[in-house]
Amino acid sequence: MLKADRIARILDHVAKAGSADVHALTELLGVSSATIRRDLQSLHEQGLLHRTRGGAVTGAVNLELPLRHRAGRQQAEKLRIALAAAQLVPEGAVVGMTGGTTVTEIARVLAERSGLTIVTNAVNIAADLIVRPDNRLVVVGGNARTASYELVGPAAERMLSQYHLDVAFIGVDGLTASEGCTTHDEMEAHTDRAFLRSSARSVVVADSTKIGRVTFAGICPLAEIDDLVTDDALAAEQEDAIAKHGVRVLRA
Repeated sequence: MLKADRIARILDHVAKAGSADVHALTELLGVSSATIRRDLQSLHEQGLLHRTRGGAVTGAVNLELPLRHRAGRQQAEKLRIALAAAQLVPEGAVVGMTGGTTVTEIARVLAERSGLTIVTNAVNIAADLIVRPDNRLVVVGGNARTASYELVGPAAERMLSQYHLDVAFIGVDGLTASEGCTTHDEMEAHTDRAFLRSSARSVVVADSTKIGRVTFAGICPLAEIDDLVTDDALAAEQEDAIAKHGVRVLRA
């Protein structure tokens, strides 16, 4: 197992369970206890968990993993979602893109096309697209979030208010029928809403592990979303509850 995959699984396990001991992680990941201890110490030094005697804990609620640790999770599902979502983009469209691993996959699919205008506040997406001259790239400025590689805040919102987007792809950290779309950061939620206000069509992209979760900051109720593109593991009762709010659910 690659170190990046191992780190992501450790963080995911500790975030869900609240704690983990070295023995359990050794069994889970099939590596030595010495390797696990080194990984836990490294994550402790990065402030991503708290090292304890014999293991680790997190005091955070709905821990937001940095983008670099999320990139490999649900990868096959995210690629299928990206391919399905890209089909919603007409030729010559102006496309808004927030940050997030699933939206990043959409950007890579759209990079193979030409004649599009991509408007994004995600610096990693901008870095991928700037070397692809067949599409026009517009980068929205603002305060940088190290967890998501996004530029957010009032400057970003003012800039977005001047644009008219044909379709916007919004990444979320949680989505429920009752609470709508949520994310970990309040300022990011405000900037996501600015994308929604500027767009004729709003598309949320999220793998099924995000459905049924509620995180800190509300982005919008489901009534403000046109489409949800997710994977085929979405439960039927969740799909029905979401569809009742007028959202078209597309499974990839």
